[in-house]
Amino acid sequence: MHEQRPSEIEGEYLPPGPPVAPPPKRGWRAAGGAIGALAILALKFKGLLLVLLNFKWLLFAPKLLFSFGSLFISIWFYALFFGWKFGVVFVLLILVHELGHYLTFRNFGISASLPFFIPGVGAFVAARGPAPSLTIEAIATIAGPVYGLAAAGVCYAVAASTHAPFWFAAAYVGFFLNGLNLLPIPPFDGGGIAAAIDPRLWIVGIVAFLGFIVFFHLWTSPFSLLFLLVVAVVAVPRIRALFAGYVDPRFAAVSRPARIAIALAYFATIAIAIGGAAITYFDPRHT
Repeated sequence: MHEQRPSEIEGEYLPPGPPVAPPPKRGWRAAGGAIGALAILALKFKGLLLVLLNFKWLLFAPKLLFSFGSLFISIWFYALFFGWKFGVVFVLLILVHELGHYLTFRNFGISASLPFFIPGVGAFVAARGPAPSLTIEAIATIAGPVYGLAAAGVCYAVAASTHAPFWFAAAYVGFFLNGLNLLPIPPFDGGGIAAAIDPRLWIVGIVAFLGFIVFFHLWTSPFSLLFLLVVAVVAVPRIRALFAGYVDPRFAAVSRPARIAIALAYFATIAIAIGGAAITYFDPRHT
């Protein structure tokens, strides 16, 4: 029931009027307004929110920083000795080589680290876990020199068109170092490839490496001594195990046709590296 309200005339009452609604609560009104504003913002920036929520690469950022940080440190290191231009090009040649390993591992579904650079030594890509077979491992290993030789070929093409001595030098270094890296001895790429062809090639590789050091009188170079130490740590135990009769069980699983194909690709890559270095070195236009 509604209470009667007094009339304007004294002593009289008017009939009850319509019910009066209670005033709205300010707290709910404010909350509703805030929710509405947020809803509008969410609709307006829906695309941006979806992008942010799918930024899985943010977890990848530390790895990128670690990899590219080492890249820039290497550029700075080589620039100290050879200038910035050569430092940049030289490190990019190494980067292309390492990307050959990285992309091939990834194409086979094998997780691998981004290239990590060690000033004065080079760079490496580490597969997270063993490859399913020596065949796949050999293919991913040889991909590095193939990519590297392609990059050296680009430098030679630039040199041939510009006759600039700098690009001839860059091309020669690219061909030479990729060829050197094909020596069949661990931890060089050639050592990993030789493991799928015939591990006894490691013996040839270590003799060739020592011959290279002696022929070019590099035994006093700190870098040569560092490489000798790495070879001693990595290669010598494997060669000793080879003489003791141990063979990687995966080697028996490599089929004969696959072994022949890998060998042909390996020696063809060596021939391209040697030929490219020779053509670049003796090209009369670089003088």
